[in-house]
Amino acid sequence: MRSRRTTLAVPGSNPRFIEKAQGLPADEIFLDLEDAVAPSAKEDARKTVVAALNDGDWTGKTRVVRINDLETHWAYRDVIEVVEGAGANLDAIMLPKASDATHVQWLDRLLTQIEKATGLEPGRIGIEAQIEDAKGMVNIDAIAASSPRLESLVFGPGDLMASINMRTLVVGEQPPGYPEGDAYHYILMRILMAARANDLQAIDGPYFNVRDVDAFTRVAKRSAALGFDGKWVLHPAQIDAGNAVFSPSQEDYDHAELILDAYEHYVTVEGRGAATLGDEMIDEASRKMALVVAVKGRAAGMARTKRFAPPAT
Repeated sequence: MRSRRTTLAVPGSNPRFIEKAQGLPADEIFLDLEDAVAPSAKEDARKTVVAALNDGDWTGKTRVVRINDLETHWAYRDVIEVVEGAGANLDAIMLPKASDATHVQWLDRLLTQIEKATGLEPGRIGIEAQIEDAKGMVNIDAIAASSPRLESLVFGPGDLMASINMRTLVVGEQPPGYPEGDAYHYILMRILMAARANDLQAIDGPYFNVRDVDAFTRVAKRSAALGFDGKWVLHPAQIDAGNAVFSPSQEDYDHAELILDAYEHYVTVEGRGAATLGDEMIDEASRKMALVVAVKGRAAGMARTKRFAPPAT
Protein backbone atom coordinates (compact mmCIF):
# COMPACT_ATOMS: atom_id res chain seq x y z
CA MET A 1 0.00 0.00 0.00
CA ARG A 2 1.20 3.50 -0.82
CA SER A 3 1.49 5.81 2.16
CA ARG A 4 -1.26 8.43 2.09
CA ARG A 5 -1.04 10.03 5.52
CA THR A 6 -1.41 13.40 3.83
CA THR A 7 -2.83 14.03 0.37
CA LEU A 8 -2.11 17.57 -0.77
CA ALA A 9 -4.51 19.21 -3.22
CA VAL A 10 -2.76 21.41 -5.79
CA PRO A 11 -4.52 23.38 -8.55
CA GLY A 12 -3.49 21.93 -11.89
CA SER A 13 -3.58 25.38 -13.46
CA ASN A 14 -1.02 26.96 -11.12
CA PRO A 15 2.62 26.20 -12.07
CA ARG A 16 3.96 28.06 -9.01
CA PHE A 17 1.92 25.97 -6.57
CA ILE A 18 2.86 22.79 -8.46
CA GLU A 19 6.56 23.58 -8.22
CA LYS A 20 6.31 24.36 -4.51
CA ALA A 21 4.42 21.12 -3.83
CA GLN A 22 7.35 19.04 -5.07
CA GLY A 23 9.40 20.11 -2.06
CA LEU A 24 6.71 19.60 0.58
CA PRO A 25 6.61 16.50 2.83
CA ALA A 26 3.11 15.31 1.84
CA ASP A 27 2.92 11.59 1.01
CA GLU A 28 0.67 12.20 -1.99
CA ILE A 29 0.23 15.16 -4.31
CA PHE A 30 -2.86 15.34 -6.47
CA LEU A 31 -2.93 17.82 -9.29
CA ASP A 32 -6.51 18.97 -9.54
CA LEU A 33 -8.34 19.51 -12.81
CA GLU A 34 -11.77 19.73 -11.17
CA ASP A 35 -12.94 22.19 -8.49
CA ALA A 36 -9.65 24.10 -8.21
CA VAL A 37 -9.61 25.00 -11.92
CA ALA A 38 -11.96 27.49 -13.59
CA PRO A 39 -13.90 26.18 -16.60
CA SER A 40 -12.06 28.51 -18.95
CA ALA A 41 -8.68 27.18 -17.74
CA LYS A 42 -9.33 23.44 -17.76
CA GLU A 43 -7.93 22.62 -21.18
CA ASP A 44 -4.70 24.52 -20.58
CA ALA A 45 -4.46 22.96 -17.11
CA ARG A 46 -4.18 19.50 -18.69
CA LYS A 47 -1.03 20.61 -20.51
CA THR A 48 0.38 22.13 -17.32
CA VAL A 49 -0.25 18.89 -15.43
CA VAL A 50 1.36 16.72 -18.10
CA ALA A 51 4.47 18.92 -18.14
CA ALA A 52 4.67 18.89 -14.34
CA LEU A 53 4.43 15.10 -14.13
CA ASN A 54 7.09 14.61 -16.79
CA ASP A 55 9.52 17.31 -15.76
CA GLY A 56 9.03 17.66 -12.00
CA ASP A 57 10.88 15.90 -9.19
CA TRP A 58 8.25 13.87 -7.34
CA THR A 59 10.69 11.60 -5.52
CA GLY A 60 9.03 9.75 -2.66
CA LYS A 61 5.54 11.02 -3.49
CA THR A 62 2.46 9.33 -4.90
CA ARG A 63 1.48 11.24 -8.06
CA VAL A 64 -2.25 11.59 -8.68
CA VAL A 65 -4.45 13.67 -10.98
CA ARG A 66 -8.07 14.42 -10.15
CA ILE A 67 -10.14 14.56 -13.31
CA ASN A 68 -13.51 16.23 -13.73
CA ASP A 69 -16.58 14.19 -12.88
CA LEU A 70 -18.28 11.98 -15.45
CA GLU A 71 -21.29 14.26 -15.83
CA THR A 72 -19.09 16.89 -17.46
CA HIS A 73 -17.73 17.02 -21.00
CA TRP A 74 -14.16 17.41 -19.70
CA ALA A 75 -13.73 14.01 -18.03
CA TYR A 76 -12.82 11.77 -20.96
CA ARG A 77 -10.35 14.26 -22.41
CA ASP A 78 -8.78 14.68 -18.97
CA VAL A 79 -8.00 10.97 -18.86
CA ILE A 80 -6.84 10.68 -22.46
CA GLU A 81 -4.55 13.71 -22.50
CA VAL A 82 -3.01 13.12 -19.07
CA VAL A 83 -2.40 9.38 -19.47
CA GLU A 84 -1.23 9.59 -23.09
CA GLY A 85 1.02 12.50 -22.18
CA ALA A 86 2.38 11.42 -18.79
CA GLY A 87 1.08 7.94 -17.96
CA ALA A 88 4.55 6.62 -17.18
CA ASN A 89 4.90 9.25 -14.44
CA LEU A 90 1.41 8.88 -12.97
CA ASP A 91 0.43 6.61 -10.07
CA ALA A 92 -3.35 7.05 -9.92
CA ILE A 93 -6.38 8.91 -11.19
CA MET A 94 -8.78 10.38 -8.65
CA LEU A 95 -12.42 10.03 -9.75
CA PRO A 96 -14.66 12.65 -8.11
CA LYS A 97 -18.34 12.16 -7.37
CA ALA A 98 -18.23 8.38 -7.80
CA SER A 99 -21.86 7.55 -7.14
CA ASP A 100 -22.08 4.20 -8.94
CA ALA A 101 -19.82 1.23 -9.61
CA THR A 102 -20.16 1.82 -13.35
CA HIS A 103 -18.30 5.14 -12.97
CA VAL A 104 -15.20 3.36 -11.72
CA GLN A 105 -15.58 0.62 -14.32
CA TRP A 106 -15.76 3.21 -17.10
CA LEU A 107 -12.49 4.74 -15.93
CA ASP A 108 -10.88 1.31 -15.59
CA ARG A 109 -11.76 0.37 -19.18
CA LEU A 110 -10.62 3.68 -20.60
CA LEU A 111 -7.30 3.42 -18.76
CA THR A 112 -6.79 -0.10 -20.09
CA GLN A 113 -7.45 1.02 -23.66
CA ILE A 114 -4.97 3.90 -23.37
CA GLU A 115 -2.32 1.71 -21.71
CA LYS A 116 -2.55 -0.90 -24.45
CA ALA A 117 -2.46 1.73 -27.18
CA THR A 118 0.58 3.52 -25.75
CA GLY A 119 2.62 0.57 -24.50
CA LEU A 120 2.09 1.28 -20.80
CA GLU A 121 1.81 -1.62 -18.37
CA PRO A 122 -1.92 -2.54 -18.23
CA GLY A 123 -3.39 -2.08 -14.78
CA ARG A 124 -0.48 -0.16 -13.24
CA ILE A 125 -2.32 3.16 -12.88
CA GLY A 126 -4.57 3.04 -9.85
CA ILE A 127 -7.90 4.69 -9.10
CA GLU A 128 -9.05 6.67 -6.07
CA ALA A 129 -12.82 7.02 -5.78
CA GLN A 130 -14.31 10.05 -4.04
CA ILE A 131 -17.59 9.47 -2.22
CA GLU A 132 -19.36 12.81 -2.43
CA ASP A 133 -23.12 12.31 -2.38
CA ALA A 134 -25.92 10.26 -0.83
CA LYS A 135 -26.11 7.96 -3.85
CA GLY A 136 -22.42 7.19 -3.56
CA MET A 137 -22.86 6.33 0.12
CA VAL A 138 -25.75 3.99 -0.64
CA ASN A 139 -23.75 2.29 -3.41
CA ILE A 140 -20.43 2.29 -1.59
CA ASP A 141 -20.05 -1.49 -1.27
CA ALA A 142 -20.47 -1.97 -5.02
CA ILE A 143 -18.12 0.95 -5.72
CA ALA A 144 -15.46 -0.50 -3.41
CA ALA A 145 -15.60 -3.85 -5.23
CA SER A 146 -15.82 -2.41 -8.73
CA SER A 147 -12.22 -2.58 -10.00
CA PRO A 148 -8.87 -4.19 -9.14
CA ARG A 149 -7.31 -0.79 -9.87
CA LEU A 150 -9.09 0.79 -6.93
CA GLU A 151 -6.65 1.80 -4.17
CA SER A 152 -8.65 4.08 -1.89
CA LEU A 153 -12.02 5.54 -0.99
CA VAL A 154 -11.93 9.26 -0.28
CA PHE A 155 -14.51 11.18 1.75
CA GLY A 156 -15.66 14.34 -0.03
CA PRO A 157 -17.39 16.21 2.81
CA GLY A 158 -18.48 19.45 1.13
CA ASP A 159 -20.51 17.94 -1.69
CA LEU A 160 -21.80 15.12 0.49
CA MET A 161 -23.05 17.49 3.18
CA ALA A 162 -24.82 19.53 0.51
CA SER A 163 -26.37 16.40 -1.00
CA ILE A 164 -28.04 15.45 2.29
CA ASN A 165 -28.96 19.06 3.22
CA MET A 166 -26.76 19.11 6.31
CA ARG A 167 -27.06 22.51 7.93
CA THR A 168 -23.47 23.66 7.98
CA LEU A 169 -21.28 26.03 6.01
CA VAL A 170 -17.94 24.96 7.53
CA VAL A 171 -16.52 21.90 5.81
CA GLY A 172 -15.14 19.48 8.38
CA GLU A 173 -16.77 20.92 11.49
CA GLN A 174 -19.84 19.70 13.35
CA PRO A 175 -23.08 21.33 12.16
CA PRO A 176 -24.65 23.92 14.48
CA GLY A 177 -27.45 22.44 16.54
CA TYR A 178 -25.80 19.02 16.85
CA PRO A 179 -24.15 19.20 20.28
CA GLU A 180 -23.96 15.47 21.07
CA GLY A 181 -21.71 12.94 19.36
CA ASP A 182 -20.27 13.21 15.87
CA ALA A 183 -22.49 14.04 12.89
CA TYR A 184 -19.94 12.40 10.55
CA HIS A 185 -19.45 9.15 12.46
CA TYR A 186 -21.81 7.01 10.37
CA ILE A 187 -20.36 8.33 7.11
CA LEU A 188 -16.77 7.76 8.19
CA MET A 189 -17.48 4.25 9.47
CA ARG A 190 -19.44 3.35 6.33
CA ILE A 191 -16.51 4.41 4.14
CA LEU A 192 -14.06 2.59 6.40
CA MET A 193 -16.00 -0.68 6.40
CA ALA A 194 -16.37 -0.70 2.61
CA ALA A 195 -12.67 0.08 2.20
CA ARG A 196 -11.43 -2.57 4.60
CA ALA A 197 -13.78 -5.25 3.22
CA ASN A 198 -12.06 -4.75 -0.14
CA ASP A 199 -8.46 -4.17 1.02
CA LEU A 200 -8.58 -0.46 0.19
CA GLN A 201 -7.28 2.58 2.00
CA ALA A 202 -9.71 5.04 3.57
CA ILE A 203 -8.86 8.75 3.28
CA ASP A 204 -10.63 11.50 5.21
CA GLY A 205 -11.61 14.68 3.43
CA PRO A 206 -10.29 18.22 3.89
CA TYR A 207 -10.69 20.73 6.70
CA PHE A 208 -11.30 24.10 5.10
CA ASN A 209 -10.10 26.44 7.86
CA VAL A 210 -6.53 26.01 6.67
CA ARG A 211 -4.87 28.40 9.16
CA ASP A 212 -6.28 26.67 12.25
CA VAL A 213 -3.83 23.80 12.58
CA ASP A 214 -5.08 22.91 16.07
CA ALA A 215 -8.62 22.42 14.75
CA PHE A 216 -7.30 20.43 11.79
CA THR A 217 -5.37 18.19 14.19
CA ARG A 218 -8.44 17.67 16.37
CA VAL A 219 -10.54 16.63 13.38
CA ALA A 220 -7.78 14.44 11.92
CA LYS A 221 -7.43 12.57 15.22
CA ARG A 222 -11.10 11.61 14.98
CA SER A 223 -10.72 9.67 11.73
CA ALA A 224 -7.24 8.37 12.63
CA ALA A 225 -8.69 6.86 15.81
CA LEU A 226 -11.31 5.03 13.75
CA GLY A 227 -8.64 3.53 11.49
CA PHE A 228 -8.41 5.89 8.49
CA ASP A 229 -5.10 5.91 6.64
CA GLY A 230 -4.81 9.62 5.99
CA LYS A 231 -6.46 12.94 5.27
CA TRP A 232 -6.55 15.60 2.60
CA VAL A 233 -4.54 18.73 3.26
CA LEU A 234 -5.22 22.04 1.57
CA HIS A 235 -2.30 24.07 2.89
CA PRO A 236 1.36 23.36 3.68
CA ALA A 237 0.69 24.26 7.32
CA GLN A 238 -1.48 21.16 7.68
CA ILE A 239 1.06 18.63 6.35
CA ASP A 240 3.29 18.08 9.38
CA ALA A 241 0.27 17.80 11.67
CA GLY A 242 -1.39 15.29 9.34
CA ASN A 243 1.75 13.17 9.00
CA ALA A 244 2.10 13.05 12.78
CA VAL A 245 -1.54 12.17 13.44
CA PHE A 246 -1.61 9.30 10.94
CA SER A 247 1.73 7.84 12.04
CA PRO A 248 2.09 5.69 15.16
CA SER A 249 4.06 7.06 18.08
CA GLN A 250 7.62 5.77 18.38
CA GLU A 251 6.61 3.82 21.48
CA ASP A 252 3.66 2.16 19.74
CA TYR A 253 5.71 1.38 16.65
CA ASP A 254 8.50 -0.24 18.65
CA HIS A 255 5.98 -2.21 20.69
CA ALA A 256 4.23 -3.47 17.56
CA GLU A 257 7.49 -4.68 16.03
CA LEU A 258 8.40 -6.41 19.29
CA ILE A 259 5.06 -8.23 19.30
CA LEU A 260 5.62 -9.42 15.73
CA ASP A 261 9.13 -10.63 16.51
CA ALA A 262 8.09 -12.33 19.73
CA TYR A 263 5.11 -14.06 18.19
CA GLU A 264 7.20 -15.28 15.25
CA HIS A 265 9.79 -16.68 17.68
CA TYR A 266 7.30 -18.50 19.87
CA VAL A 267 5.36 -19.96 16.94
CA THR A 268 8.31 -21.09 14.81
CA VAL A 269 10.95 -21.89 17.40
CA GLU A 270 8.95 -23.07 20.39
CA GLY A 271 5.81 -24.21 18.58
CA ARG A 272 3.46 -22.20 20.78
CA GLY A 273 0.29 -20.44 19.63
CA ALA A 274 0.24 -18.02 22.56
CA ALA A 275 2.96 -16.63 24.78
CA THR A 276 3.92 -13.57 26.78
CA LEU A 277 5.94 -10.46 26.02
CA GLY A 278 6.86 -9.12 29.40
CA ASP A 279 3.59 -9.14 31.31
CA GLU A 280 1.49 -9.08 28.12
CA MET A 281 -0.24 -12.11 26.62
CA ILE A 282 0.18 -12.28 22.83
CA ASP A 283 -1.51 -14.53 20.27
CA GLU A 284 -2.66 -14.44 16.63
CA ALA A 285 -5.06 -11.57 17.33
CA SER A 286 -2.20 -9.62 18.90
CA ARG A 287 -0.12 -10.25 15.77
CA LYS A 288 -2.84 -8.89 13.49
CA MET A 289 -3.28 -5.74 15.58
CA ALA A 290 0.48 -5.20 15.80
CA LEU A 291 0.87 -5.65 12.05
CA VAL A 292 -1.51 -2.75 11.40
CA VAL A 293 0.62 -0.40 13.51
CA ALA A 294 3.91 -1.76 12.16
CA VAL A 295 2.87 -1.34 8.53
CA LYS A 296 1.87 2.28 9.16
CA GLY A 297 5.19 2.94 10.85
CA ARG A 298 7.19 1.33 8.06
CA ALA A 299 5.27 3.29 5.43
CA ALA A 300 6.07 6.46 7.35
CA GLY A 301 9.78 5.58 7.24
CA MET A 302 10.10 5.07 11.00
CA ALA A 303 13.14 3.29 12.44
CA ARG A 304 13.05 0.83 15.33
CA THR A 305 14.74 1.70 18.60
CA LYS A 306 14.14 -1.63 20.35
CA ARG A 307 14.86 -5.26 19.41
CA PHE A 308 13.37 -8.50 20.65
CA ALA A 309 15.66 -10.77 22.65
CA PRO A 310 14.34 -14.31 23.23
CA PRO A 311 14.33 -15.24 26.91
CA ALA A 312 17.15 -17.48 28.03
CA THR A 313 16.18 -21.15 28.34
